[in-house]
Amino acid sequence: MATDIKDTARAVEAAAVMRLLKNRPRLLALGEPTHGEDALLEVRNELFRQLVEEEGYRTITIESDCVKGLIVDDYVTSGTGTLDEAMEHGFSHGWGASAANRALVRWMRAYNVRADKEGRPASDRLRFAGFDGPLEITGAASPRQALTALHAYLADRVDADLLPCAGETLDRLLGADERWTDPAAMTDPSRSVGQSAEAGRLRLLADDLVALLDERTPHLITATSREDWDRARLYGRTATGLLRYHHWMADTSPARMTRLVGVRDQMMARNLLAVAARGPALVHAHNSHLQREKSTMRTWEGQVEWWSAGALVSARLGEEYAFVGTALGTIRHQGVDTPPPDTVEGMLYALPEDRCVVDARRLATVLGDTRPVPRVSPWFGYGPLDPAHLAGSDGLVFVKDVQQR
Repeated sequence: MATDIKDTARAVEAAAVMRLLKNRPRLLALGEPTHGEDALLEVRNELFRQLVEEEGYRTITIESDCVKGLIVDDYVTSGTGTLDEAMEHGFSHGWGASAANRALVRWMRAYNVRADKEGRPASDRLRFAGFDGPLEITGAASPRQALTALHAYLADRVDADLLPCAGETLDRLLGADERWTDPAAMTDPSRSVGQSAEAGRLRLLADDLVALLDERTPHLITATSREDWDRARLYGRTATGLLRYHHWMADTSPARMTRLVGVRDQMMARNLLAVAARGPALVHAHNSHLQREKSTMRTWEGQVEWWSAGALVSARLGEEYAFVGTALGTIRHQGVDTPPPDTVEGMLYALPEDRCVVDARRLATVLGDTRPVPRVSPWFGYGPLDPAHLAGSDGLVFVKDVQQR
């Protein structure tokens, strides 16, 4: 069996990944089983570079705040601001401090500058996008930025009589941002303002603003540009998603956490579909946000399961969505040592390659009736591969040892 498994392994290259797929997908999702390891982001960076140069991909989207990501996109496409400013203000979850993320943004900007000199059209430039909502595990942002940006876009371009309210009304209903961002609300629903009368009114107004945006699409694209209209749509998705998320933060039923994680991934899915409409993109996030199977997580309120963004997008795009998960051998600086030989990670660890890409479905067939034992991690920050998910993946990247940087 070891020989059969070895026969499925190839170098981690774009060409090897593409050979696993029937067609070039609009969204090629590369998962990771843990966050914060630059070694994994360097694999992502190299794969993206090859996808750009060999397969015509032009966008990368990562698990980061979709609104903040506009700052990075402006920098890489037009040089707005500086690299330092893009890294400081254009990422959430602390990703801006990553040397690998910095290298990615620097390379994208340099590529676009070269493209400018060669006279390539703007449509051929590399693009960056965050596809997460303005959310952290400890809470969510105020809907103010997205909601007021959407209102301002419409107020400048449609008759005032068509607007559902004035900007001052939004400001009054929103109140102080601290009401929305109170970290205590994540564990204490009574601290959330998400089901207040003001929040309910804001949800209706946000819905009306998004409807007006859709209704006036032909005029708005002509009056400004498709790019500005796309950005306004992002503000609309974000505002309505945040208001829905805050609503469920205030919920006291047993379904509370399930609804919260579901709303988050629904926001992710809508952003991914918008990215897909622009052209082929590499998606990078945690495996649990990209896999086709239901995702699970243990929280302080118990076990929750939900359909991930990847599952939602796969249901919509079919073969135009591909998922390649990542599995690891060791993360010794986090106490994750050599995997047991009866796990999938242990079997792959026996291969001579430090990094390889594996045909996940073929591997599942090779294993046959041999049922690998699910690996158990001593560290909460690492999610081992579920052997039952192999057949639902298009490929699997294996990194033998993750070294601390």
